Amino acid sequence: MNITNISNLPLLGVGMGYRDELCDNIFENTQYIDFLEITMDHFITKNKNRKNFLIKLKSRFEIVAHGLNLSLGSASGINKKYLNEIKPILKNTKPPWWSEHISFTTNGDIEIGHLSPLPFNKESLKVLSENINELKEEIKIPLILENITYTISLPWNKIEESKYLGEVVYTTGCGLLLDITNLFINSKNHSFDPIKFIDNLPENSIVQMHFVGAMEKDGTWVDTHSCKTQKEIFDLIDYVLSKFKVKGIILERDSGFSDFQNLMDELSTVKEIWKKYNQWI
Repeated sequence: MNITNISNLPLLGVGMGYRDELCDNIFENTQYIDFLEITMDHFITKNKNRKNFLIKLKSRFEIVAHGLNLSLGSASGINKKYLNEIKPILKNTKPPWWSEHISFTTNGDIEIGHLSPLPFNKESLKVLSENINELKEEIKIPLILENITYTISLPWNKIEESKYLGEVVYTTGCGLLLDITNLFINSKNHSFDPIKFIDNLPENSIVQMHFVGAMEKDGTWVDTHSCKTQKEIFDLIDYVLSKFKVKGIILERDSGFSDFQNLMDELSTVKEIWKKYNQWI
């Protein structure tokens, strides 16, 4: 995808990440949920019933797909086993775009077990770009890339992160999935201004956003994917929408589902923010 073609992607609105625990609630509230994001790892299976359920989900909602383990930044190359596992999911759902993380999760045959940050330098940018170019030969659906949290600033960092993301956009042609909560957490833990970070991102580069609440624990901010969203995070969403024509925003909760109405209220809050900038459907 050429970065200049991002404007041609459909406007999907505000939705949420699909989780099995929320299945009944989601189907009972279709009028409030504009689209769903599926985590492809949850649908890697040979179970026919599971495959049929994904088809049912697709029949009721527009779906985008999210990956966790391609290891785009790995110097040993992308995770081919994982790629072969997700190909059928992408083929069956035909999402308008799909996403992965700017990270690495494998080193050769070794599974690291989590999203590991890349050093922000020209060497990692070269590896990332080469891996993405190879991937785009196999998957023709537009790919967007997500920023992650990191607990330490690597000593090999040579480029400020927001400018690194800009270089990623220009060298790969991919848009961004800006996880605004990850940005909020990193700005707290590493003492930088998230507004300046957003200002440094290329024009028209943000296709999608993720948001959820964060938690401070022993002086460190963490993303548990289980908390109510803080006003500071909604304020950052507001700022992004004042500058960028985003195509979709996803509430990404993995637990803390006891009050489903709270999740619907958070979707409504984002919709109201979006309406201020005349970008609503």
